[in-house]
Amino acid sequence: MKRPSPSGRLARRRTWTGPVVALLLVLAACGYDETTVPSPDPATVEAGGDDGPSCTNDGSQVRSYAPEGDVLGGDAVARIRKRGRLVAGVAADTFLLGSRDPSDGQIKGFDIDMATAIADRIFAPATGKLELRVITAAERIPLLEDGTIDIVARNMTVNCDRWQQIAFSAIYYDAGQKVLVGRDSGIEDIAGLADKRICAPGGTTSIQNIQTIQPEAIPVTAGDNSACMVLFQNGEADGVSTDDTVLAGLAAQDPYAVVLDTDFLTAEPYGIGVNADDVDLVQLINVVLEEMRADGRWQDSYDRWLRPSLQVPGKQPRPQYGR
Repeated sequence: MKRPSPSGRLARRRTWTGPVVALLLVLAACGYDETTVPSPDPATVEAGGDDGPSCTNDGSQVRSYAPEGDVLGGDAVARIRKRGRLVAGVAADTFLLGSRDPSDGQIKGFDIDMATAIADRIFAPATGKLELRVITAAERIPLLEDGTIDIVARNMTVNCDRWQQIAFSAIYYDAGQKVLVGRDSGIEDIAGLADKRICAPGGTTSIQNIQTIQPEAIPVTAGDNSACMVLFQNGEADGVSTDDTVLAGLAAQDPYAVVLDTDFLTAEPYGIGVNADDVDLVQLINVVLEEMRADGRWQDSYDRWLRPSLQVPGKQPRPQYGR
Protein backbone atom coordinates (compact mmCIF):
# COMPACT_ATOMS: atom_id res chain seq x y z
CA MET A 1 0.00 0.00 0.00
CA LYS A 2 1.39 3.39 -0.94
CA ARG A 3 2.19 5.56 2.06
CA PRO A 4 0.99 9.17 2.05
CA SER A 5 3.45 11.98 1.53
CA PRO A 6 4.70 13.87 4.62
CA SER A 7 2.47 16.83 3.76
CA GLY A 8 -0.47 14.49 3.29
CA ARG A 9 0.18 12.80 6.61
CA LEU A 10 0.34 16.15 8.38
CA ALA A 11 -2.91 17.28 6.79
CA ARG A 12 -4.62 14.02 7.74
CA ARG A 13 -3.24 14.23 11.27
CA ARG A 14 -4.51 17.77 11.74
CA THR A 15 -7.91 16.83 10.34
CA TRP A 16 -8.27 13.79 12.57
CA THR A 17 -6.71 15.08 15.78
CA GLY A 18 -8.58 18.37 16.01
CA PRO A 19 -11.28 16.88 18.26
CA VAL A 20 -8.63 15.04 20.25
CA VAL A 21 -6.67 18.23 20.90
CA ALA A 22 -9.85 20.04 21.87
CA LEU A 23 -10.81 17.23 24.24
CA LEU A 24 -7.38 17.18 25.85
CA LEU A 25 -7.49 20.93 26.43
CA VAL A 26 -10.97 20.70 27.94
CA LEU A 27 -9.85 17.92 30.28
CA ALA A 28 -6.80 19.89 31.35
CA ALA A 29 -8.99 22.85 32.24
CA CYS A 30 -11.45 20.90 34.41
CA GLY A 31 -11.70 21.58 38.12
CA TYR A 32 -12.39 18.93 40.73
CA ASP A 33 -15.27 16.53 40.92
CA GLU A 34 -16.85 14.25 43.45
CA THR A 35 -17.76 10.68 42.76
CA THR A 36 -19.82 7.95 44.38
CA VAL A 37 -17.92 4.84 45.42
CA PRO A 38 -19.00 1.30 46.41
CA SER A 39 -18.30 -0.55 49.65
CA PRO A 40 -15.34 -2.95 49.80
CA ASP A 41 -15.41 -6.54 50.93
CA PRO A 42 -13.26 -7.31 54.01
CA ALA A 43 -10.09 -9.33 53.46
CA THR A 44 -7.08 -10.54 55.40
CA VAL A 45 -4.10 -8.21 55.43
CA GLU A 46 -0.77 -9.77 54.55
CA ALA A 47 2.44 -8.06 55.72
CA GLY A 48 5.83 -8.34 54.06
CA GLY A 49 9.30 -6.85 53.75
CA ASP A 50 12.06 -6.43 56.31
CA ASP A 51 13.87 -3.74 58.24
CA GLY A 52 16.33 -1.48 56.48
CA PRO A 53 17.45 2.10 55.91
CA SER A 54 14.75 4.71 55.40
CA CYS A 55 15.81 5.55 51.86
CA THR A 56 18.86 4.63 49.83
CA ASN A 57 19.43 3.94 46.19
CA ASP A 58 19.73 0.19 46.75
CA GLY A 59 16.00 -0.24 46.30
CA SER A 60 14.86 0.43 49.86
CA GLN A 61 13.08 3.58 48.67
CA VAL A 62 10.09 1.37 47.90
CA ARG A 63 9.74 0.38 51.56
CA SER A 64 6.75 1.84 53.33
CA TYR A 65 5.22 1.75 56.81
CA ALA A 66 3.92 -1.62 57.93
CA PRO A 67 0.28 -1.59 59.08
CA GLU A 68 0.19 -1.69 62.86
CA GLY A 69 -2.59 -1.37 65.39
CA ASP A 70 -5.91 0.28 64.64
CA VAL A 71 -5.40 1.91 61.24
CA LEU A 72 -8.69 3.77 61.60
CA GLY A 73 -7.71 5.32 64.93
CA GLY A 74 -4.87 7.64 63.90
CA ASP A 75 -4.90 11.42 63.87
CA ALA A 76 -4.83 11.84 60.07
CA VAL A 77 -7.68 9.41 59.50
CA ALA A 78 -9.66 11.04 62.32
CA ARG A 79 -9.17 14.44 60.68
CA ILE A 80 -10.45 13.14 57.36
CA ARG A 81 -13.46 11.46 58.96
CA LYS A 82 -14.32 14.62 60.88
CA ARG A 83 -14.18 16.66 57.66
CA GLY A 84 -16.50 14.13 56.05
CA ARG A 85 -14.55 13.46 52.86
CA LEU A 86 -11.20 12.27 51.53
CA VAL A 87 -9.56 14.76 49.16
CA ALA A 88 -7.52 13.01 46.48
CA GLY A 89 -5.27 14.77 43.98
CA VAL A 90 -5.74 13.09 40.60
CA ALA A 91 -5.35 13.57 36.87
CA ALA A 92 -8.35 14.11 34.62
CA ASP A 93 -6.49 13.99 31.30
CA THR A 94 -4.55 10.73 31.57
CA PHE A 95 -6.53 8.12 29.67
CA LEU A 96 -6.69 4.74 31.45
CA LEU A 97 -5.31 6.15 34.73
CA GLY A 98 -7.48 9.19 35.43
CA SER A 99 -9.61 10.89 32.77
CA ARG A 100 -13.07 12.37 32.54
CA ASP A 101 -15.60 10.18 30.77
CA PRO A 102 -17.48 12.44 28.33
CA SER A 103 -20.57 10.25 28.57
CA ASP A 104 -21.23 11.07 32.22
CA GLY A 105 -18.61 13.63 33.26
CA GLN A 106 -17.07 11.34 35.89
CA ILE A 107 -13.32 10.91 36.30
CA LYS A 108 -12.40 7.24 35.88
CA GLY A 109 -9.35 5.00 35.59
CA PHE A 110 -6.91 2.73 37.39
CA ASP A 111 -5.66 5.45 39.76
CA ILE A 112 -9.22 6.50 40.51
CA ASP A 113 -10.01 2.94 41.54
CA MET A 114 -7.16 3.17 44.07
CA ALA A 115 -8.52 6.40 45.55
CA THR A 116 -12.02 4.94 45.64
CA ALA A 117 -10.87 1.90 47.61
CA ILE A 118 -9.09 4.12 50.17
CA ALA A 119 -12.18 6.28 50.69
CA ASP A 120 -14.27 3.14 51.07
CA ARG A 121 -12.03 1.88 53.87
CA ILE A 122 -12.19 5.19 55.76
CA PHE A 123 -15.94 5.79 55.53
CA ALA A 124 -17.43 2.36 54.75
CA PRO A 125 -19.39 3.20 52.66
CA ALA A 126 -17.97 6.34 51.11
CA THR A 127 -20.92 7.46 49.03
CA GLY A 128 -20.36 11.15 48.22
CA LYS A 129 -17.30 11.30 50.49
CA LEU A 130 -14.50 11.15 47.93
CA GLU A 131 -13.46 14.48 46.43
CA LEU A 132 -11.33 14.19 43.30
CA ARG A 133 -9.30 17.35 42.88
CA VAL A 134 -7.60 17.68 39.50
CA ILE A 135 -3.97 18.72 39.87
CA THR A 136 -0.85 18.90 37.70
CA ALA A 137 2.22 16.76 38.28
CA ALA A 138 4.12 19.78 39.62
CA GLU A 139 1.39 20.43 42.21
CA ARG A 140 1.47 17.00 43.79
CA ILE A 141 4.05 17.59 46.53
CA PRO A 142 3.20 21.24 47.38
CA LEU A 143 -0.50 20.45 47.81
CA LEU A 144 0.29 17.49 50.05
CA GLU A 145 2.68 19.56 52.13
CA ASP A 146 0.21 22.40 52.72
CA GLY A 147 -2.70 20.07 53.46
CA THR A 148 -4.87 21.03 50.48
CA ILE A 149 -5.17 17.35 49.56
CA ASP A 150 -4.92 14.19 51.66
CA ILE A 151 -3.47 11.82 49.08
CA VAL A 152 -2.09 11.80 45.55
CA ALA A 153 -3.34 9.02 43.29
CA ARG A 154 -1.76 10.34 40.10
CA ASN A 155 0.83 7.91 38.65
CA MET A 156 3.47 9.20 41.08
CA THR A 157 6.90 7.56 41.06
CA VAL A 158 8.42 6.70 44.44
CA ASN A 159 12.04 7.80 44.83
CA CYS A 160 14.46 8.87 47.52
CA ASP A 161 14.24 12.61 46.85
CA ARG A 162 10.48 12.56 47.24
CA TRP A 163 10.72 10.54 50.46
CA GLN A 164 12.54 13.54 51.92
CA GLN A 165 9.41 15.63 51.38
CA ILE A 166 6.41 13.31 51.65
CA ALA A 167 5.53 9.71 52.50
CA PHE A 168 4.37 6.90 50.23
CA SER A 169 2.28 3.78 50.42
CA ALA A 170 3.64 0.43 49.35
CA ILE A 171 4.06 0.17 45.58
CA TYR A 172 0.74 -0.45 43.83
CA TYR A 173 2.04 -0.65 40.26
CA ASP A 174 5.45 -1.15 38.62
CA ALA A 175 5.53 1.13 35.60
CA GLY A 176 8.47 2.04 33.40
CA GLN A 177 9.41 5.02 31.26
CA LYS A 178 9.23 4.74 27.47
CA VAL A 179 8.97 7.10 24.48
CA LEU A 180 6.10 7.82 22.09
CA VAL A 181 6.94 9.05 18.58
CA GLY A 182 5.27 9.41 15.20
CA ARG A 183 4.49 6.11 13.50
CA ASP A 184 6.38 7.18 10.35
CA SER A 185 9.03 9.35 12.04
CA GLY A 186 11.92 6.97 11.33
CA ILE A 187 12.80 6.89 15.04
CA GLU A 188 13.28 3.29 16.08
CA ASP A 189 15.36 3.41 19.25
CA ILE A 190 16.77 5.70 21.91
CA ALA A 191 19.77 6.60 19.77
CA GLY A 192 17.34 8.02 17.22
CA LEU A 193 16.20 10.65 19.72
CA ALA A 194 19.40 12.66 19.26
CA ASP A 195 18.54 16.24 18.24
CA LYS A 196 14.83 15.44 18.61
CA ARG A 197 12.46 17.50 20.75
CA ILE A 198 11.14 15.20 23.46
CA CYS A 199 8.41 16.47 25.78
CA ALA A 200 7.72 15.49 29.37
CA PRO A 201 5.76 17.29 32.08
CA GLY A 202 7.70 19.69 34.27
CA GLY A 203 8.14 18.60 37.88
CA THR A 204 8.42 14.91 36.96
CA THR A 205 11.26 12.41 36.93
CA SER A 206 10.58 11.77 33.22
CA ILE A 207 12.22 14.95 31.94
CA GLN A 208 15.29 14.32 34.11
CA ASN A 209 15.56 10.72 32.93
CA ILE A 210 15.41 11.49 29.21
CA GLN A 211 18.21 14.06 29.60
CA THR A 212 20.35 11.49 31.40
CA ILE A 213 19.71 8.57 29.04
CA GLN A 214 19.94 10.54 25.78
CA PRO A 215 21.85 13.79 26.47
CA GLU A 216 21.60 14.78 22.80
CA ALA A 217 17.81 14.93 22.93
CA ILE A 218 16.26 18.39 23.19
CA PRO A 219 14.07 18.51 26.33
CA VAL A 220 10.70 20.23 26.07
CA THR A 221 8.50 20.72 29.12
CA ALA A 222 4.76 21.24 29.42
CA GLY A 223 2.25 21.43 32.24
CA ASP A 224 1.08 17.83 31.92
CA ASN A 225 0.95 14.85 29.60
CA SER A 226 -2.00 16.16 27.61
CA ALA A 227 -0.13 19.40 26.93
CA CYS A 228 2.86 17.36 25.71
CA MET A 229 0.55 15.43 23.39
CA VAL A 230 -0.83 18.69 21.99
CA LEU A 231 2.73 19.86 21.23
CA PHE A 232 3.45 16.51 19.56
CA GLN A 233 0.30 16.64 17.46
CA ASN A 234 1.01 20.23 16.43
CA GLY A 235 4.55 19.37 15.32
CA GLU A 236 6.21 21.31 18.15
CA ALA A 237 7.67 18.15 19.72
CA ASP A 238 8.99 15.00 18.07
CA GLY A 239 8.01 12.71 20.88
CA VAL A 240 6.67 12.33 24.40
CA SER A 241 8.45 10.44 27.16
CA THR A 242 6.74 9.31 30.33
CA ASP A 243 5.44 6.14 31.95
CA ASP A 244 4.33 3.28 29.72
CA THR A 245 0.87 3.38 31.27
CA VAL A 246 0.38 7.01 30.26
CA LEU A 247 1.82 6.51 26.79
CA ALA A 248 -0.49 3.54 26.17
CA GLY A 249 -3.45 5.83 26.80
CA LEU A 250 -2.06 8.57 24.54
CA ALA A 251 -1.29 6.16 21.69
CA ALA A 252 -4.79 4.69 21.94
CA GLN A 253 -6.17 8.12 21.04
CA ASP A 254 -3.91 8.89 18.05
CA PRO A 255 -3.42 6.42 15.16
CA TYR A 256 -0.22 8.22 14.09
CA ALA A 257 1.49 7.67 17.45
CA VAL A 258 3.42 4.60 18.50
CA VAL A 259 5.34 3.66 21.65
CA LEU A 260 8.91 2.58 20.89
CA ASP A 261 9.37 -1.14 21.45
CA THR A 262 12.34 -0.82 23.79
CA ASP A 263 13.15 -1.88 27.31
CA PHE A 264 12.10 0.48 30.08
CA LEU A 265 14.37 3.51 30.20
CA THR A 266 13.88 3.53 33.96
CA ALA A 267 11.73 1.75 36.51
CA GLU A 268 8.84 3.91 37.73
CA PRO A 269 7.21 2.31 40.79
CA TYR A 270 3.91 3.99 41.66
CA GLY A 271 2.92 4.79 45.23
CA ILE A 272 0.08 6.75 46.79
CA GLY A 273 1.56 10.05 48.02
CA VAL A 274 0.72 11.28 51.54
CA ASN A 275 1.87 14.13 53.78
CA ALA A 276 5.01 13.05 55.64
CA ASP A 277 3.32 13.48 59.03
CA ASP A 278 0.33 11.27 58.19
CA VAL A 279 1.92 7.89 58.88
CA ASP A 280 -1.36 6.40 60.10
CA LEU A 281 -2.97 7.24 56.74
CA VAL A 282 -0.11 5.48 54.93
CA GLN A 283 -0.65 2.42 57.10
CA LEU A 284 -4.35 2.41 56.29
CA ILE A 285 -3.61 2.66 52.57
CA ASN A 286 -1.26 -0.32 52.83
CA VAL A 287 -4.06 -2.32 54.44
CA VAL A 288 -6.32 -1.35 51.54
CA LEU A 289 -3.76 -2.49 48.96
CA GLU A 290 -3.48 -5.88 50.63
CA GLU A 291 -7.25 -6.19 50.79
CA MET A 292 -7.41 -5.43 47.07
CA ARG A 293 -4.88 -8.18 46.43
CA ALA A 294 -6.83 -10.70 48.49
CA ASP A 295 -10.29 -10.00 47.08
CA GLY A 296 -9.22 -9.46 43.47
CA ARG A 297 -10.15 -5.78 43.13
CA TRP A 298 -6.63 -4.79 42.06
CA GLN A 299 -6.60 -7.44 39.34
CA ASP A 300 -10.08 -6.49 38.17
CA SER A 301 -9.03 -2.85 37.88
CA TYR A 302 -5.85 -3.69 35.97
CA ASP A 303 -7.71 -5.99 33.59
CA ARG A 304 -10.30 -3.31 32.90
CA TRP A 305 -8.07 -0.28 32.42
CA LEU A 306 -4.51 -1.26 31.55
CA ARG A 307 -4.28 -4.77 30.17
CA PRO A 308 -6.18 -4.10 26.89
CA SER A 309 -3.65 -1.40 25.87
CA LEU A 310 -0.47 -2.74 27.47
CA GLN A 311 -1.33 -6.26 26.28
CA VAL A 312 0.58 -7.95 29.08
CA PRO A 313 -0.70 -9.69 32.23
CA GLY A 314 -0.45 -7.50 35.28
CA LYS A 315 0.55 -8.56 38.77
CA GLN A 316 0.22 -6.48 41.90
CA PRO A 317 3.65 -5.81 43.47
CA ARG A 318 4.34 -7.42 46.83
CA PRO A 319 4.57 -4.84 49.62
CA GLN A 320 7.93 -4.00 51.15
CA TYR A 321 7.96 -2.53 54.64
CA GLY A 322 10.68 -1.40 57.02
CA ARG A 323 10.33 2.27 57.99
